[in-house]
Amino acid sequence: MFDIIKKTMLMGAGLAAMTGDKIEELAKELTEKSGMSEKEGKELVEELVRKSDRARKDLDAKVETLVGKALEKMDVATREDIARLEEKIGEIEQKVFSDNKPKTSK
Repeated sequence: MFDIIKKTMLMGAGLAAMTGDKIEELAKELTEKSGMSEKEGKELVEELVRKSDRARKDLDAKVETLVGKALEKMDVATREDIARLEEKIGEIEQKVFSDNKPKTSK
């Protein structure tokens, strides 16, 4: 039974990507080889899927934070910085072109 649980836990990250049929298949294998009921097998697999999803989301958030900090240290322009500069350039272009229009004399 320990080997099956160990195998299942090692598959934790992959469980989130498994189809419902594969999860059912794993639950049946757990049931047959460990002596636990089918319901217990399904509950264990579902719990592992939930934990795997949560771990993946936590990892994604940590990676995003670390990348953000690294970019900040590197002093890389953000999208907001670029958008702000584009807006200023547009304002300057408008001013330059409006100041250089030929004036009509009456």
